[in-house]
Amino acid sequence: MKDLDHYLETAIKNIQDDREVTKELLDDVMRYLSKDEERHTQVGSVAAKYVETLQRSNEQLVKISGL
Repeated sequence: MKDLDHYLETAIKNIQDDREVTKELLDDVMRYLSKDEERHTQVGSVAAKYVETLQRSNEQLVKISGL
């Protein structure tokens, strides 16, 4: 059981770290987009990928919670 707890703690920590980095990147993109609306065509798909990453991490947390 200790191994499982260790792996769950590690997984949750990794998810939290990934979310923090992704949120910082998304914040950067949002600041960039706020300067000029035409930039949406340049980096809109990147912003969408960051949001997808956050959604996937939410799903991972839900799965881990189920354990």
